[in-house]
Amino acid sequence: MKITEIKEIAKHLNLKIGKATKSELVRSIQEVEGNQQCFNSNLSEECGQHSCAWRDDCD
Repeated sequence: MKITEIKEIAKHLNLKIGKATKSELVRSIQEVEGNQQCFNSNLSEECGQHSCAWRDDCD
């Protein structure tokens, strides 16, 4: 997903965007959604969230 799309999601969730990186924004979104904040944290194989919306972009 492109950063502009992620910023739009964050904006709809009333999150502060500022100069946040893609990873920071996705983790903030995950937190608001009640999910583990694991995006790009080398935990993708261990997080257990195989149907996560961010899975395709996660390392």
